[in-house]
Amino acid sequence: MHCPFCQHEDTRVIDSRLTDDGTTVRRRRECPQCGERFNTFETAELKLPAVVKSGERRESFDEAKLRVSFERALQKRPVHSEAIDIAVRAVIDDLRRSGEREVASRQVGELVMRELKKLDHVAYVRFASVYRKFEDVQAFLQEIDKLQHDLPGLETLQISLLGEDAHSRRKK
Repeated sequence: MHCPFCQHEDTRVIDSRLTDDGTTVRRRRECPQCGERFNTFETAELKLPAVVKSGERRESFDEAKLRVSFERALQKRPVHSEAIDIAVRAVIDDLRRSGEREVASRQVGELVMRELKKLDHVAYVRFASVYRKFEDVQAFLQEIDKLQHDLPGLETLQISLLGEDAHSRRKK
């Protein structure tokens, strides 16, 4: 690697360490010519598939756009930023594992909805309403009904809170 100070053609590594998240190697380097020291960071470059939009237009995958989608849906919802990071990483990992060179934007949207459903049901409905372009209230209600069907009933939640004995006495 060239020295950024004197442009000498070779530098030597004097220390290497993993960053806290384990995805990057920090290397401390020294130039034998001028004696200056500097850091470099090494990460694995893994190519994500291109995103094919509805009009057959292709775009490079953009993690920032993905993150903005999550943040908009989760705006003013009680979800920690760490949970958003995990959800974004899950979508990216799924796309990377697919091995595809191109992926339809629709597929990315479905992955986002899957992760939002795990994080926050209100955010899921928000995203689904925009993403699926609900034409009327009936389509919106159908999506909420599907979501409610996937959730445990209130009766089930009360049983676990009250315990079996309280539930048995109430039925008698």
